[in-house]
Amino acid sequence: MGRRKKNRKRNPVKDWVGYAALRFGLFILLRFSVRANLRFARFLGSQMWKNYKRGRIRAMDNLRRSFPDKDEQWCAETGKRSFQQIVMLVIDIFYTSKLITRDNYRKYSRYKNVEQIKWLMQGGQGILMLTAHYGNFEIMGYMLGLFGFSIYSIARPIDNPYINKYLLSLRKHTGQKIIDKKGATDKMEQIIAEHASIGFIADQDAGRKGVFVDFFGKKASTYKSIGLLAMQYDMPIAVASSKRVGDDFFFEIEIQRVIFPDEWKDKDDPLTWITQEYVKATEDFIRQDPTQYWWLHRRWKHQPRVRKAKKPAE
Repeated sequence: MGRRKKNRKRNPVKDWVGYAALRFGLFILLRFSVRANLRFARFLGSQMWKNYKRGRIRAMDNLRRSFPDKDEQWCAETGKRSFQQIVMLVIDIFYTSKLITRDNYRKYSRYKNVEQIKWLMQGGQGILMLTAHYGNFEIMGYMLGLFGFSIYSIARPIDNPYINKYLLSLRKHTGQKIIDKKGATDKMEQIIAEHASIGFIADQDAGRKGVFVDFFGKKASTYKSIGLLAMQYDMPIAVASSKRVGDDFFFEIEIQRVIFPDEWKDKDDPLTWITQEYVKATEDFIRQDPTQYWWLHRRWKHQPRVRKAKKPAE
């Protein structure tokens, strides 16, 4: 067994300098329009695609595996655009609270298939809201908070505490609540009692102990916690996406699939069934525009153990 890496003690001076550099950079960037900054982000994303060799190779491997019918040029163009989208999201985060209000939100967004979820939440029904690293996944929690819905988002904190505190202030601007991923389990009873909804980014590799379900034709390890929560508290699951339209700060927010408790009650293995259903719904919206997914993720890092066949007795 390999040795566990020790957590390095952070240098508060370096952390503060990093935070100061970020704020100074933002001071300069925010003097320009969001459209100009998104153009700059696409340039940076292209440079990242060109120079981040390990990420480019991983993205190409994932695209070839997921779209075996596509040629190399399509995979390269899709991967490059995916890297551009990652940097564009960074710009989105810093402009969201400056641009979007309850009075002008339709200037920056449109909605599909959201009425059912809206009425459920207004009626006090807590929902597990799932999405993936796709488009502007950050904006959905912001919009729900903007209109007064009780929503908690599970997130891993940034290592730099000063930057983390600043980013949390942006995310909490409209009332969205952020829970540290490590301590989320302890707060679930309280959240459920409030009839609040919980937001998850549900496309990370879950290691060898995850539930293995099909994702683009190959088994992918997926966290058990979402399915177990849904089963324990009879909570519906809504799979949502926020797709960028063109190159602008404008997004189409869609509920791709709602999974209700009645659907899994008679299943032999409800946990695996639930997990496969929401992963399939995620795959469906990624296929609508593959350029908006983060293909550099190691989504298929772990694979099911292959059991060796027993040798026949002599």
